[in-house]
Amino acid sequence: MASTDESRRRVAESLQRSVGALSTAAMTRMESELPWFRELSADSRSWVGVIVQNGLQGFIEWYAHDGDRAIGPPAASGPAEAEIFSAAPRALAGVITLQQTVHLVRLSIAAVESTVDEFLDPADAPGVHLAILRFGRELAFATADVYAHAAEVRGAWDARLEALVVDAVLRADADETVLSQASALAWQDRGKVCVVLGSLPVEGTEKDVFAEVRRTARSAGMDALCASRGDRLVVVLGGVTDPLAAAEAIAAPFGPAPVVAGPLADDLSHAYQSARAALSGQRAVFGWPGAPRPVSSEDLLPERALNGDGHARRQLVEEVYTPLAEAKGTLIDTIAAYFAHGSAIEGTARALFVHPNTVRYRLRQAAEVTGLTPSNPRDAFVYQIALGLGRLAQHPARL
Repeated sequence: MASTDESRRRVAESLQRSVGALSTAAMTRMESELPWFRELSADSRSWVGVIVQNGLQGFIEWYAHDGDRAIGPPAASGPAEAEIFSAAPRALAGVITLQQTVHLVRLSIAAVESTVDEFLDPADAPGVHLAILRFGRELAFATADVYAHAAEVRGAWDARLEALVVDAVLRADADETVLSQASALAWQDRGKVCVVLGSLPVEGTEKDVFAEVRRTARSAGMDALCASRGDRLVVVLGGVTDPLAAAEAIAAPFGPAPVVAGPLADDLSHAYQSARAALSGQRAVFGWPGAPRPVSSEDLLPERALNGDGHARRQLVEEVYTPLAEAKGTLIDTIAAYFAHGSAIEGTARALFVHPNTVRYRLRQAAEVTGLTPSNPRDAFVYQIALGLGRLAQHPARL
């Protein structure tokens, strides 16, 4: 076995002269045994050839100088396995998978082992074969490091891109460029969209929280884009049919603050409508101490209106006051009298000079028209806010 510096240099010189032949043998074996390799572009195959030659050069240099000691980390071992992949573009890691790279490395080592004896003295061959095995081990670690680094870079880029997309939604600026960026993040545009807001948890990193939200959303058949704004967690969900049910599905990873779900929007470019309502609801939710978690921004219309949200005020007028005012009969007068007399059927009937059953009938009609039950305390609160807003809308203030 070649063990002295002089013998190692002599063997290294022999190997250096055979780099071309060994590289050709490795590439030929790849062509014959790996169908997917033959389907690569000429440019990608060329870069693989560069990597193979770098690997051979790295092995020869290591063998000539460090062959008798264990290979250390790349920073300590010099231009060996640390620089084998340096010449090829990082983008190659996105063309050839880690599993395919492992196959390439394995075949390259096998090709070199089966060919190298032709260029060595028989006495030197055992030592070279042992060195190839040791170098191959470190080459495997170098391969994993390349793909790990590529994954980290891609992950960091994806996180920045995702934050930009969510920010564009919040700013009502989701144009075609933003939609293209969302597609790059695997957003599948499954249908209706909603925005869910809450707080970041006290424990755990943003990365872990986002991963959990995405995993939960995928299991429920939804897309999810996540971002943080201070201590606020913003989630844009796609493929939603029921905003409240969607929010319930992903609520667990959120922090202790209330979780508010915005209404459905047609698509990502209109998701700002859901975000606007969710933001308004998040600001107003503390006006309803008994609010469920999660809560729909639609269920917070009274608090949002009281907090100055003009959209909520108009929605209450359009969805509650106007249908009552336009309904046949005197529904709006009955509702007003009902609340004015402490929600008492008999008192309302006496005030309106009608039978109590007439009052009950009209209350049922009001519930059918608005979807709100007058006898329910929460719904009664919504009615009264809507009545006040409707009257103000009919009689605007005059200076």
